[in-house]
Amino acid sequence: MSLRTLVLLKPDAVRRGLVGAILSRYEAKGLTIVAMEQRTIDAAVADQHYAEHVAKEFYPPLRDFVTGGPLVALVLEGDNSVDVVRLLNGATDGSKAAPGTIRGDFSLSNRENLVHGSDSPESAEREIGIWFPGL
Repeated sequence: MSLRTLVLLKPDAVRRGLVGAILSRYEAKGLTIVAMEQRTIDAAVADQHYAEHVAKEFYPPLRDFVTGGPLVALVLEGDNSVDVVRLLNGATDGSKAAPGTIRGDFSLSNRENLVHGSDSPESAEREIGIWFPGL
């Protein structure tokens, strides 16, 4: 079933020049880019996106990280895109992610882990509404 999902290429991916390499993995898998924009976000957008984490101890450094430089937000579409993107991204902690995944190949960190992907179709719908309200 064709679904849409939100992906963020976080500031570390942009800073390290990995945007093209990461995008090519999604495209090579057969996912289609429906919308894409590079931007720097403020704390309000970060708080809205990560609403379920705002009160958690780990959140302030995460907010500082995602607001600390440009990121690339995109909407991908394809069969089972939410699950496919999560598999391509790999485990959240890059030091534990399997080789062959984006995080496994390019990240050693739990926080600076290059990418965000929606964790469910419901989250994808909510997140796409935040980042691309006209879509």
